[in-house]
Amino acid sequence: MSALLDHFTRAFEALPVRDAAGLGETRRAALDAALRDGLPHARSEAWKYTPLRALDRRSFAPVDAAAPVFDAEMLAAIPAPRIVFINGRFDAHASDLAALPAGVSLQHLSQMLRDGDAREANFLARRFDRPEEIFARVNAALADEGVVLRAQADVRSTQAIHLVFIGAPTSGDHAWHLRHLIELAAGAELHLVEHQLAGAAHAHLANALTHVHLGQGARLSHARVQNEASGATVIARTDAVLARYAQYRRLDLELGAGLSRHELNVTLQGESARLHANGVLLADGRRHLDTRLGIDHVGRDSACELTWRGLGAGRARAVFHGGILIREGADGVAAMLSNKNLLLSENAEIDTQPVLVIHADEVQAAHGATVGQLDPLAMFYLRSRGLPAEDARSLLTAAFCRETLAVFEDAALRETLTMQLDAALARLEAV
Repeated sequence: MSALLDHFTRAFEALPVRDAAGLGETRRAALDAALRDGLPHARSEAWKYTPLRALDRRSFAPVDAAAPVFDAEMLAAIPAPRIVFINGRFDAHASDLAALPAGVSLQHLSQMLRDGDAREANFLARRFDRPEEIFARVNAALADEGVVLRAQADVRSTQAIHLVFIGAPTSGDHAWHLRHLIELAAGAELHLVEHQLAGAAHAHLANALTHVHLGQGARLSHARVQNEASGATVIARTDAVLARYAQYRRLDLELGAGLSRHELNVTLQGESARLHANGVLLADGRRHLDTRLGIDHVGRDSACELTWRGLGAGRARAVFHGGILIREGADGVAAMLSNKNLLLSENAEIDTQPVLVIHADEVQAAHGATVGQLDPLAMFYLRSRGLPAEDARSLLTAAFCRETLAVFEDAALRETLTMQLDAALARLEAV
């Protein structure tokens, strides 16, 4: 057995909440499936561009009982309501839920597991049958913390709720597994910002799985900013299901980590459901950033608009897979995917794979993907107007990435995200 799988086995045996909420057998079955199939290799199409050999050789120490130290100033710019986790553990002192809107409940998963209500925790019982779903299986076996956010029917709030996950250095490298549920009942509307931040340099493993359920006519704006340490490993998966007339607006800014992989799976189950999901992959240094989209159109007249941008610098690698499936009977679907990428150095690599599968009639669907360099004519134009080469390059790359921020209508949210994106771009230019 590999060092990583051996670590998962030991972590399972030591898990205090292993049998909580009647999940003991479900957790054991998930672990057994993960151990049986092991980590996927390069022959697995889903992992072809993201080798796991180095990760497979790693082992992780148990999470320290003492709270790790981090700079509290990191939270100064993140207003309430916010819930904070440090190295996968809920931090009540740093969290502030006083301003939570009426009709919205927000609790941490360990609290729910302590209560032992099987009905409230039934989302933890989901099975993952494909061998390549190794980290979802491990999450199903080991997740003992996370966020449970529920909004009642017709609750509407424009005040953003912040989910904060901080990786902080400790005496050893640790692994944690978070499971989240975001559930909006019919007609509800929320704004959500997810922060994944580095307290300082570390090499931890964070494995998170998020379920998003949007009821009829519900609307969710969801920003996720991943800006972890350059030695960190971030494995994330989001599974969303949209009912009739539901709308899901989402932005993913992949700005950090040494190895980051995010799977965004969205099922537009109901008639006229809408998805607008944008993202930026900023791969610099030796980072490996991998994003896979799996968009499944089931309902009639549903629509998705996907705009993703990638930057490759240094010796980094960015991987993007954009898969759209339009099922039989899903007539009237409109599906659009754009993935444009810029190579800013000779040693960077960007792989892009748009996939469009259509089994219905009367649909509008298109995808496009490009990998290139900055337009020399645009550079010449800016230089001829007196801009230094570095300033011209900065202006063009910023404009290239900022296009994705248009997914959100809220000006304050766009400004906050623009500042974080620009800070990451400045880091890129300083190298």
